[in-house]
Amino acid sequence: MAHIRITSYGTGHHDNPTAPDPVIVDTTALHNPPDDPAVRATLTQLTGRHPDVAAYVLATPGAHQLLDTARRDIEQRITHGQQHIDVHVHCYGGRHRSVAIAELLAADLSVLDDYIHTHHRHIHHPILPTRAPAAR
Repeated sequence: MAHIRITSYGTGHHDNPTAPDPVIVDTTALHNPPDDPAVRATLTQLTGRHPDVAAYVLATPGAHQLLDTARRDIEQRITHGQQHIDVHVHCYGGRHRSVAIAELLAADLSVLDDYIHTHHRHIHHPILPTRAPAAR
């Protein structure tokens, strides 16, 4: 039986979790409610645990493939006998995209006979201001 610890967090808080050789899931390319004027008012104050936010994030092209890749990586580690697996799911603020994907990944993995613990590091932190585009 493997122990899987899924941690969601926002890189904008500058206190990323540490673990030896974690599975990294980068959700920064997925749709982000605070960046979208069409849903900002309705979804921003919710978190990735809310079904509407999760559906919004999953509607991003490539979101399902991101989940599939993470699940395969975790399952491969289990097959190779790894007993403790850390999964770090990140976005910029740690309230929407990373939380939604971490929750969906935990639900997908729940069919395995393994212990899964999910922790959302920044889910209750204030929403961070949008990052300025990189200077060219």
